[in-house]
Amino acid sequence: MPNNMSSSQPSFESAIAELETLVSQMELAQLPLEQSINAYKRGAELLQICQKSLTDAEQQVRILTEANQLADFSPQDE
Repeated sequence: MPNNMSSSQPSFESAIAELETLVSQMELAQLPLEQSINAYKRGAELLQICQKSLTDAEQQVRILTEANQLADFSPQDE
């Protein structure tokens, strides 16, 4: 499947993996305060990427279900 996201954004799977790593590090208090703040900011960005990917996928399923056939979908944000 083609990926419509820009090359600067990670894939859904990469974003989830990075988010899990950040959460683990923060939970184990492995990061100094400044790095924890940066990790929190990065985590918020990754969460937005994941939420958008899920919303786009849900819309594709909705289009498929309503039309009973697969239709092309372009995210509205782009």
